[in-house]
Amino acid sequence: MKFFIDSADLNEIEEAEKTIGLDGITTNPSLLAKAVLAQKERIELKEYIQKVVNSVKGDVSLETLSNDAEGMVREGRNLIQFGKNVVVKVPLTVEGLKAVRALKKENIRCNVTLCFTPNQALLAAKAGAYIVSPFVGRLDDISQNGMQIVEEIVKIYRNYKISTQVLVASVRHPIHVHQAALIGADIATIPLAVIRQLLNHPKTDEGQQRFLEDAKKVPEYERLIRK
Repeated sequence: MKFFIDSADLNEIEEAEKTIGLDGITTNPSLLAKAVLAQKERIELKEYIQKVVNSVKGDVSLETLSNDAEGMVREGRNLIQFGKNVVVKVPLTVEGLKAVRALKKENIRCNVTLCFTPNQALLAAKAGAYIVSPFVGRLDDISQNGMQIVEEIVKIYRNYKISTQVLVASVRHPIHVHQAALIGADIATIPLAVIRQLLNHPKTDEGQQRFLEDAKKVPEYERLIRK
């Protein structure tokens, strides 16, 4: 399963890349606005987006703003100018699917976002989506089982050998990542806070501390490896 970070913060991206390695990034206007406004020095948005796109070799999803297909297509053409690894995010709406079909003809890859049902995911795939993004956390928020929806989407895609990748979005905790991997989702896009949680376990910390304490009993070992 590929690991993306759901962030537009260059510091977060760098930390995740150094820690686990990243297969890609997902962004949205909210994340970009937060990251740009947090900069100590003024930076042009275009320059900042370019830095985000250049920060990884894998796919970087950048989102359109229009509600109509014509606008999404126009914006998609503009967004891919940032790099060959850009994937255009469009909403799973009637106009969004029209845009996916149009962009597909121009070999522009689309991440169809805000997916909440298997039927929506099937329609997105048939329209030519490169990625579909079910939002598991938001489904859990309204007492639906987000991961069950992902499982059904993965099964449907396998039934018909559909190549559209399933990206688990709105990840809230490590259990979502664990379940996504068991189900066989292609990608999980994860906030940095959850990435850090994936690494943590009290027994790991306890074991490391014990090793360090025991090492003090053989000081020649420390001298040997640190010389």
